[in-house]
Amino acid sequence: MALEIKQSLKLSQQLVMTPQLQQAIKLLQLNRMELQEVVTQEMMENPILEELTETPEGETGPSPEDNGQGADPEAEQLRDEESFLKPKAQEEQLAPAKDDFNWESYVEEFNSTSSSAPSMREINDELPSFENVLTKTTSLEDHLTWQLSMIAMNLEEKKLGELIIGNLSDDGYFNANLEDLAKETGIELEDAEEVLKIVQNFDPLGVGSRNLQECLAIQAKFLEPRQPLVENIIEKHLGDLERKNYSAIAKALSISFDKVIEATRVILEFEPKPGRSFNTGDTQYITPDIYVYKVAEEFMIVLNEDGMPKLRISPYYKNILASAQKDQNKVTKEYVQDKLRSAVWLIRSIHNRQKTIYKVTEAIVKRQRDFFEKGVQQLKPMILKDVASDIGMHESTISRVTTNKFVHTPVGIFELKYFFNSSISAADGSDSLASEAVKEKIRQMIQKEDPKSPLSDQRIVELLRVENIDIARRTVAKYRDMLGILSSGKRKKII
Repeated sequence: MALEIKQSLKLSQQLVMTPQLQQAIKLLQLNRMELQEVVTQEMMENPILEELTETPEGETGPSPEDNGQGADPEAEQLRDEESFLKPKAQEEQLAPAKDDFNWESYVEEFNSTSSSAPSMREINDELPSFENVLTKTTSLEDHLTWQLSMIAMNLEEKKLGELIIGNLSDDGYFNANLEDLAKETGIELEDAEEVLKIVQNFDPLGVGSRNLQECLAIQAKFLEPRQPLVENIIEKHLGDLERKNYSAIAKALSISFDKVIEATRVILEFEPKPGRSFNTGDTQYITPDIYVYKVAEEFMIVLNEDGMPKLRISPYYKNILASAQKDQNKVTKEYVQDKLRSAVWLIRSIHNRQKTIYKVTEAIVKRQRDFFEKGVQQLKPMILKDVASDIGMHESTISRVTTNKFVHTPVGIFELKYFFNSSISAADGSDSLASEAVKEKIRQMIQKEDPKSPLSDQRIVELLRVENIDIARRTVAKYRDMLGILSSGKRKKII
């Protein structure tokens, strides 16, 4: 059979994501702070964009009916900006928009008043003293490096000490391989161990330890007077101490139960994470994207527009575009039109983002009304598909909208994604409960338990069954771990 090459035409359809659509999707999944950064960056790069500081005279604000509380004050203006992108048949339709900023007057005023601008001396006289504006705190590394500089060492030992300090975790533990660091600095391993011990004796005590046992043992050696029993328990019975098996320790050491309890009280005063006091970290503040208020018997949804720039198209560049089209200045026209398209699409994308957040929140409020009235235990099972069908959008869109977006409710601040969770069947086959509601029940049960006789996972299963919740013991254990709660053996308190 002969082979031959032929050309043929074939029609096919495929989805292609335009740059504008990619930008819209990106804006949808950004949190509030990230969106503000993007808007600020766009305003720096696109001269067409400027911030709307005042509502134009005669313009009324948006009504809830207009936007699902989602349309913003720029909605009417946005339609005007888009009209600049459409071809006009008559030249008079391209009449330049009125420029509401008098640049000549501005320049003249600036020039006339520039000589009276305050000097740096005058400004500095009103500023607080230098000491009052210092905010930098001493880090663990700086604190240890300063102590290292006070120790008499040769260059190789000093370098090793710096490497040890540089390989400490935020909690103050030494995570690197000492042998590798010793080879790097040309020091024998035995000498490297001595350098490590010097660092471990720095303040805070126990820093540079390789594990919890070593950390506690170092602190125990500095007790005055020394307590051999404390050191013995740390060295040989730390596992029983973690399990709170005090009877086993007393039996192994042939001492009374009371002496074990007394030694344990001393150990509990030690710091298991020596670097913790230096690890301040940055406080992460959450700004809600949307608010839900209860007014009378109804819930009101309000978008948080505070701090979000109101964008508009610069009237100055509208004039340029109109003039360029009249003068047939092709280069200028193409540049301004390109920037105008980008600006209009950004404003539209932000508008749609806010509108979508509102719609999603509205659907959540309708489905989770009991939660907003009574709290977490009334949370109902809900999946992305439920809200997607309610507002006529794809599940992936709902996922993007609910990630890193927070809502302020009468019962607290929650991420929108919090409301989507699996269901737990009721024991009698009736309505199921949301997994988050079951977690909250487990948390409250453990919170009210007797510390001397904590609830086991099996006991929690039995108590939940009394409340018509059918759940396996391993599921209780999983939820307990997710809540950051220790097992019953480790929660038990005798002292």
